[in-house]
Amino acid sequence: MKISDKKKQKISEQILLYLFIKNPSPIYTSYIAQEIARDEEFVKKLLLDLKKKKLVTEVKKNKFGFEYLRRSRWKLTPAVYELYSKRQNTSRLP
Repeated sequence: MKISDKKKQKISEQILLYLFIKNPSPIYTSYIAQEIARDEEFVKKLLLDLKKKKLVTEVKKNKFGFEYLRRSRWKLTPAVYELYSKRQNTSRLP
């Protein structure tokens, strides 16, 4: 089944919103997939596309500095987080 580009964009927006809510903690791909009720491989593909657009950062090391072999964690880039924060603040004003 083929998913349209418009739907992929909407799902990517859901991913970005979830990462914004959980910021600054990097989140595993499987947790993101579970939260937005999508397949892990599909979510990973979207996350890699977002990484190419420089909207998210991939964290490949644990808190002790050891590199993951099969896992990745994701978080928003500082510029994107700043943009989301500004939009949240302006949308709350009367």
